[in-house]
Amino acid sequence: MSNSKPVLNSSLGRKLIMSLTGIFLCTFLIVHLIGNLQLFKDDAGYAFNNYAYFMTHFTPIKVVSYLLYASVILHAVYALILTLKNRAARPVAYAATDGKANSKWNSRNMGILGTVLLVFIATHMQNFWWKYHNDQTPYIEYKKDLATGDITHTEISASEFHDYQVTVENNVEITKARDLYKQVDFAFENVGLVAFYVLAMAALAFHLIHGFQSAFQTIGVSHKKYVPIIRGVGVWFFGVIIPIGFALMPLYFYFVK
Repeated sequence: MSNSKPVLNSSLGRKLIMSLTGIFLCTFLIVHLIGNLQLFKDDAGYAFNNYAYFMTHFTPIKVVSYLLYASVILHAVYALILTLKNRAARPVAYAATDGKANSKWNSRNMGILGTVLLVFIATHMQNFWWKYHNDQTPYIEYKKDLATGDITHTEISASEFHDYQVTVENNVEITKARDLYKQVDFAFENVGLVAFYVLAMAALAFHLIHGFQSAFQTIGVSHKKYVPIIRGVGVWFFGVIIPIGFALMPLYFYFVK
């Protein structure tokens, strides 16, 4: 124990914590995107609202959520500490030409990209997480014919909703739920919010293109056999597919729904 504190407080230790939390956050992005793809289903939010309830009430997922919140905070705090210490150690900035020659734009601006993403996370949590957990979303009742799979829906009042509930009557499944889908639809009527989400996903793309590969370098995965694979996954999967997938959601609601 006596040696662990200096290691974690060293520059290498901070980078290691940033790398591990960053990789964990990348894993979360995959799961989150898969779940949010339910938004594209033409079922008035039936699949998405059931998914939202599961993600917020299944105990193992709730535990992982707390780890996620801690990872976001640790990642941001250690990034800030590293940035400040690097600037303090190098009070005279490198010449602009040297900086451009020795590093890519996104690697030089990870702080700016990270700040945009922090603002995005706060905005996202306020619009959806906070309202969902504080009964500030509408409520909905679905009736699903178990024989045909047909789904009808009706908005219900707060007095008609006591908690998430699934019952079956005469071969019809009746589900009462918080309508987070409707909240998403309402939020993305705001063109400014849609534009900010798309901008944030562009920042996420640049952040991940550099950060994903850098994280594996920090933990020591630098074998010539694996580096091209890691680079390819970082650029094409995390730098292109994941951000585009998230960006399509606000665009879909604004232009299509």
